[in-house]
Amino acid sequence: MENIKQLTPAFDGYVYTDFRDMLNKSADRYGEYDAFIVKKGKSRKNPEYEHISYDRFRREVRAFGNGILAKHGSGKRIAIIGKNRYEWLLSYFTILGGLGICVPLDKGLPYEELESSLIRSGSDILIFDSDHEELIRRLIDKDTTEVHTFISMDPVEGFPSVGDYIREGEAFAASGKGAYEKLEVNPEKVDLLLFTSGTTSKAKAVMLSQRNIMANLEAIEKIIYVTPEDVSMAFLPYHHTFGAIGQFVMISRGATTTYCDGLKYLQKNLVEYKVSVFFCVPLLIESIYKKVMATVKKEGKEKKLAMGMKLANIAEKFGIKVRRKLFKEVLDKLGGNIRLVVSGASAIDPVAMEGFKSFGITALQGYGMTESSPVICVENRYEQKNGSIGRPLPGLEVRILDPDEKGVGELIARGPSIMSGYYENEEETAKALEDGWLHTGDLAYTDEDGFVFICGRKKNVIVLKNGKNVYPEELEVLINNLPYVEECMVYGEPRHDDGDDKDLAVCAKIVYSTEYMKEHEGITEHDDIDEFIRKDIDAINETLPVYKKMLRIITTDKEMIKTTTGKVKRYEELKQK
Repeated sequence: MENIKQLTPAFDGYVYTDFRDMLNKSADRYGEYDAFIVKKGKSRKNPEYEHISYDRFRREVRAFGNGILAKHGSGKRIAIIGKNRYEWLLSYFTILGGLGICVPLDKGLPYEELESSLIRSGSDILIFDSDHEELIRRLIDKDTTEVHTFISMDPVEGFPSVGDYIREGEAFAASGKGAYEKLEVNPEKVDLLLFTSGTTSKAKAVMLSQRNIMANLEAIEKIIYVTPEDVSMAFLPYHHTFGAIGQFVMISRGATTTYCDGLKYLQKNLVEYKVSVFFCVPLLIESIYKKVMATVKKEGKEKKLAMGMKLANIAEKFGIKVRRKLFKEVLDKLGGNIRLVVSGASAIDPVAMEGFKSFGITALQGYGMTESSPVICVENRYEQKNGSIGRPLPGLEVRILDPDEKGVGELIARGPSIMSGYYENEEETAKALEDGWLHTGDLAYTDEDGFVFICGRKKNVIVLKNGKNVYPEELEVLINNLPYVEECMVYGEPRHDDGDDKDLAVCAKIVYSTEYMKEHEGITEHDDIDEFIRKDIDAINETLPVYKKMLRIITTDKEMIKTTTGKVKRYEELKQK
């Protein structure tokens, strides 16, 4: 561990010991406050809403726990698969209340990966939603896993439901036999097996303890301010640690959680629930911002918006905050209450982030990985720098390993939220952990104020013959600035044009919106669209050093292969070339 730069202070304690402690304290503090608002039925014209209080959430966790304990005992490995919903989180808290090890699974897993994950994790019980019924019946027919019990979040014929277990657990407790609350919870023990998203290769199972999660939660709470008056929308999937930690912040602070009906209903849901805060991935913020700006352009209000920006900037020089008043029309389209968004999981377009801030919304960029429970760095509302991921969380030591002449090296981290290793994978554990330091695989540098800037994934760097490094993520941000770009991927491939395959050409695959091209540019044919995009890439290339210029472009309207958090699976995409 030579040639490193020290960045952060030491940790100073915990708010909660474990999940049971968090739930009990939140229920004691917030009692009848709404913990969740759940839309009932499928009618969108006249929906009914169920308000679930913090007290009820605790009661149902205890009842569900007693129901499982009565039928199956403790010490189990229980997997969960399904879209975000109240029953998903209820299951998560129930398992971590002393029943055993929780195995959250990606709702988008194909059958083979679902089967493999259940086998590798040694799961005994699987809790699922009705969308997965077909996969579950196939699992039962093949009988290749150790799962002996399947519990449905919805009433599904032939399966016991979460509701059935809650009712049985209530009866069990009423008889005086309920012992769920007395089960031991050891915060130091591995209680979570989380499969990584597998963007480059086979997913690994990260081992985390409740202490890991609680340490990360406390550090985040020192930086991000949420209150019981806030309403959140759970966009990020709960199986993903960033989505999960965002939800824990809401529960810890007494906020209300709501759920999105689907991305096409996003704007409607923001208005419907008067959402004020949410954690999300860059794709969501970029999408919202592009739609806002497209509407502004369509309505011919670009000059009005530009004038508002100038007035807001002048007012701020005199300490007057007028952005939310000046841009009330824009904010009202997003529900009127949005005040805070936190983005993580991948790099975000700075234009979109600055756009949100210009409307009077606090927009923060975070960084982390499953192996760190997950947040390592995050901005705060008072100290931000464009393009930075902020400073390291309190309690985490962060260093730059073997920096080059520009100060760029691998980011490594150590602290109480770092995993103990990969389940049954000593080889990969040894690669990732050294003397307690987590090797993130990300290249970064820091400035004189301690702000961290990510350059890109170490394994994605395009190393040219002349020794220059090209970071794909840097170019992807520039491409994503184009209003019609849905997603993109920059990569290197051998130069065949000069007969020297040892050097690489910088290439880009760009997915465009046909709707945008038709509505705003009046073009529909692929050849015309391709020519239009190439002119924009040429304009970007003009701003770049020669070695960074993108020489080959692929344009398409076909979506790329992605994880459920919106990250492109580079490994799968490159395999198809």
